[in-house]
Amino acid sequence: MEQTLQGKVAIVTGASRGIGAGVALELARRGAKILLTYTSTSSQKGVEALVEQIRSFDNNSAAIPYQADLRDIDSPGRIVAASGVAFGQHVDILVNNAGYQKTMSLADSSVKDYEDHFDVNVRAVILLTKAVLPQMRSSGRIINISSIGARGGYENQSLYCSSKAAIEGLTRCWAAELGPAGHTVNAVNPGPVPTDLLTGVPSELVELQKNSTPMEHRMGTTDDIAQIVVFLAEERSRWVTGQAISASGGYSMF
Repeated sequence: MEQTLQGKVAIVTGASRGIGAGVALELARRGAKILLTYTSTSSQKGVEALVEQIRSFDNNSAAIPYQADLRDIDSPGRIVAASGVAFGQHVDILVNNAGYQKTMSLADSSVKDYEDHFDVNVRAVILLTKAVLPQMRSSGRIINISSIGARGGYENQSLYCSSKAAIEGLTRCWAAELGPAGHTVNAVNPGPVPTDLLTGVPSELVELQKNSTPMEHRMGTTDDIAQIVVFLAEERSRWVTGQAISASGGYSMF
């Protein structure tokens, strides 16, 4: 595979499984060095297996795992510091992938539910992106994983969808703000992908979305999403910024 990211340093949050793991693999296949964040000790074996897989590529890519709870406001600084120790005081690619989702009605929601969604899905993205900026080299790439829910209205998903809508707003504002420094900022909005996050979504909604997807009437795969993220991380995407790209097989067209 062409080593389009050789010498680049990336941080990928929520990288122990699902979309985050798929993105990390594709970045590494193209030569990037990656700090992989994960939250719980139950994810440790998975992320260690991912590191071993990346080592097997033998293409000068590298990966290290780093445990951090993104609800902790001090974790972004520690993540960036750990990347600096491992790979030097510079970052080229940030993939804000970690997310939280819980299905509930407005009537059943609590302040804690609000905090759980917005602390991880919004505040952590803001704080980590801010922490990365002093280390980001020109032509930096910031890629935020949003959701088709950012523009869709789904029953019992108001906290999740509104948090992902906030990511779209941040993406556009940061693209305007960081463009003069040579950085691009984009969002990728996946449709249904069989990951742990999908287990909280009602099966009837998933089935409806699958049947309404023009491309082969199927759910997406982690690789479908990872290929789009990696394109946005490469030099060839240099004229794409401020966009929210629907990665949904045509289910959401915008």
